[in-house]
Amino acid sequence: MRIIDSHVHFWRIGGPGQTWPGAELPLLYRDFGLAEMLDAISTATVDVQSVVLVQSQPDDRDTDWLLELATDLTLVGAVAGWVDLASPSAPARIAELASKPKLRSIRPMLQAIEDTQWLLRQELEPALHAMVQHGLRFDALIQPRHLSMLMEFARRWPKLPIVIDHGAKPRIPSSEIEPWQAQLAELSLFPNLYCKLSGLRTEQAAGASSAGLEPYMRVLMTSFRDRLMWGSDWPVLLNSGDRYCDWLQTSMQAAQSEGILLQSLFRDAACGFYGLS
Repeated sequence: MRIIDSHVHFWRIGGPGQTWPGAELPLLYRDFGLAEMLDAISTATVDVQSVVLVQSQPDDRDTDWLLELATDLTLVGAVAGWVDLASPSAPARIAELASKPKLRSIRPMLQAIEDTQWLLRQELEPALHAMVQHGLRFDALIQPRHLSMLMEFARRWPKLPIVIDHGAKPRIPSSEIEPWQAQLAELSLFPNLYCKLSGLRTEQAAGASSAGLEPYMRVLMTSFRDRLMWGSDWPVLLNSGDRYCDWLQTSMQAAQSEGILLQSLFRDAACGFYGLS
């Protein structure tokens, strides 16, 4: 099966704008790029046709570096970059980035911003208008505390396609499922909202079995169905102890159990959202 991986990171320790990960994360504290990616996907029994390369640093230099890399990499179908949406220069920066063929989405790192309502601030509106004007998408790196805010955001910006990264990072170690489940069900009613089946393994407690993800994966599959896209969250995935092929197998088994079309989860949803051929 040919698949699209909707969530992959590259970084270079000491590279442009790189501040994370640090040495306190030894499994991640090294360079990850194309060679390491190809090694990872070689363990899988599928053909990874294309990946979406997602920013990992809140820095323009990181986004510029990713776009430069992506220019010559046929494996990279799209890039989700970072912009300081509150900056007066954000609309001009967005226009510049939108001229790059592979730049498809903007991802502010909302999980690191203390103000849960930050995305609704008036000073962000020029940047958001520019995103809509240039046909870009929005990657929402959020936590459960943001879900109510995201409902209001989606109401305000119905022409902006939005994807929830990592299922909004549910509180899995404490076995919390509500109100996360109910809020996701409500959010799924917005036609411009998608979600990624990604990042869940690293939300579990250290050493936990992937079997503990079953109720959370079921919620995502029930709520979003054909607007749910698979992502590896590689190489962050490695911090959970999983290999690329492990998370892929876990996801395939869950999809088959829930009657999700594999082509939709592993290909069509990402194609539709990111505008991939």
